[in-house]
Amino acid sequence: MRPRTIAEFVGQEHLIGEGGALRRQVERGYLASMVLWGPPGSGKTTLARLLSAATGAHFSTLSAVMSGVADVRRLIQEAKERSEANGPQTVLFIDEIHRFNKAQQDALLPHVEEGTVTFIGATTENPYFSVVSPLLSRSRVFRLEALTTDQVGVIVRRALEDQERGFGGRVTVADDAFAHLLEISAGDARQALNVLEAAVAMGEAEGRAEPVTLEEIEASAQQRILAYDRAGDGHYDTVSAFIKSLRGNDPDAALYWLATMVAAGEDPRFIARRMVIAASEDVGNADPRALQIAVAAANAVEYVGLPEAQYNLAQAAAYIASAPKSNRAGAAYWAAVADVQEHGSLPVPLHLRNAPVRRMRSHGIGVGYQYPHDFPGADVEQQYLPDGLAGRRYYEPTDQGMERQIGERLKRLRGERKRRRGEERSAR
Repeated sequence: MRPRTIAEFVGQEHLIGEGGALRRQVERGYLASMVLWGPPGSGKTTLARLLSAATGAHFSTLSAVMSGVADVRRLIQEAKERSEANGPQTVLFIDEIHRFNKAQQDALLPHVEEGTVTFIGATTENPYFSVVSPLLSRSRVFRLEALTTDQVGVIVRRALEDQERGFGGRVTVADDAFAHLLEISAGDARQALNVLEAAVAMGEAEGRAEPVTLEEIEASAQQRILAYDRAGDGHYDTVSAFIKSLRGNDPDAALYWLATMVAAGEDPRFIARRMVIAASEDVGNADPRALQIAVAAANAVEYVGLPEAQYNLAQAAAYIASAPKSNRAGAAYWAAVADVQEHGSLPVPLHLRNAPVRRMRSHGIGVGYQYPHDFPGADVEQQYLPDGLAGRRYYEPTDQGMERQIGERLKRLRGERKRRRGEERSAR
């Protein structure tokens, strides 16, 4: 069911509400080329139709899944003929524009540039990755948000009541069924309407009386509709939320995003790999056990598999999220990488070089190396960094968890070295 006017459109108030960018275009009677970027069921196609109608344009539509360059050229030629006959401007709407390859998208460029058509593309994928730059530069990108539960409710009620495009008041839905329908739709109005239609058809086929029941809604939906695409933005956004929850000491949120990924069919090995990384990147030496637990969970996923491996993943996620945090080991490494990139691979000091042949020592190789275990505390001061970087500090432990103990030990060793240097100077 589609609203007839922009005034009836549900959702996306930031774009079509009073002062919204798209409303201002329509009020001026002008429509620029654009890309509508948003999740499924957020109204991209409906909004494109309404914008076209509001400006009096002819609406031509293609699906990038089913069409190719030949279809684009055909509609472009029709647009030219329409213009030559003083007909209305043509809006060329291409759904799932991210499914067009570079050559197919490039075919649009001269016609958008010349104004033969006003291009409107719809995509659920990030257009900055999936739409070619020349086409983006000729279009404005508008981000549509998932509909709220209340907004989906408005659309479903219209479908139940509308005489022309809906059920015309012939169908009612039980309160618990209605609430469940909105809850499982996850902001996707199309899915909500599809489930409703299937539930009504199921009831009619079985000769059941009204209203539509919770059982019929559940049977029609089969499972909760998850706004997650393993190859698209849903994947990257969800795993980003998962990683940031682990880093942010929120085990509850980490478990929620973990459950979301597993329910949506994410590869559990991918999830385990992300936790192995987080155990070192974000927990580090504040709790070295986090890496052991993450690696154990990764091994358990391979050994046990789903669904039982959910316990292993949950244990690791809860532990990593709850553990003290330090990124100092990783930060120290990247500081060392920066020095390698700036200075290159500097020569190894002679006393640290390997001297498997005694004659090599006549060249100074291996000469002067002091074996730490021969000294008190198994520590002796000597140069380990290359010349030019001697004295450089990369790793500075925090006071979090076990890293506090590491920091205290390093501080104690450095103090002892300083004391011995003082004693040596005094002896001289």
